[in-house]
Amino acid sequence: MSERFSYRPNREAYNAAKVKALESLLIEKGIISSETVDKVLTFFETDFGPFNGAKLVARAWVDPEFKACLLTNTPEAIAQMDFPPGMAGAEGEYMKVVENTPKVHNLVVCTLCSCYPWPMLGLPPYWYKDPTFRSRAVKEPRKVLKEFGLELDESKEVRVWDSSAQIRWFVLPERPARTEGMSEEELAALVTPEAMMGVAQVKVPA
Repeated sequence: MSERFSYRPNREAYNAAKVKALESLLIEKGIISSETVDKVLTFFETDFGPFNGAKLVARAWVDPEFKACLLTNTPEAIAQMDFPPGMAGAEGEYMKVVENTPKVHNLVVCTLCSCYPWPMLGLPPYWYKDPTFRSRAVKEPRKVLKEFGLELDESKEVRVWDSSAQIRWFVLPERPARTEGMSEEELAALVTPEAMMGVAQVKVPA
């Protein structure tokens, strides 16, 4: 991946220290409680996350009727799943799926800020919020994808979808070969957030 999308090794520790300091200050002033913090963290560990999106993808791969619904009315398809309440709440007001095919590859970006389908993909990664990624993904998507390690044939069309406060896009990746006998659970385990953002393809371990 390009150095433009890499960060100093201690970035996580640095940001964690800042968050901890802010959390302690807010608790000390009585604005929030430690119980509130724990509840929010647990929510993102167990309810909102890429495991939800992976389940949607796996279901679409094995159920043509569900796939058709997912592509035409994403919220309705999500409502059919046994997900926790709140999928259409904050950051999930309206979500829309686009499908990768042998002829078309889709890439999702948010050129204005970092709008992202949190309920299905979890919290956005650093590079998704990077102004360099946001601008270059629109201007030179093939080059950006190559820097992520994804080199596409020139015959394949690349479409870039701009997420916003009105609509948050994510990708239905192509189902990889050699997965015909896999269960939904096994298929879901193959799906990554990167594949649902369009910067990677789903791969089967060797």
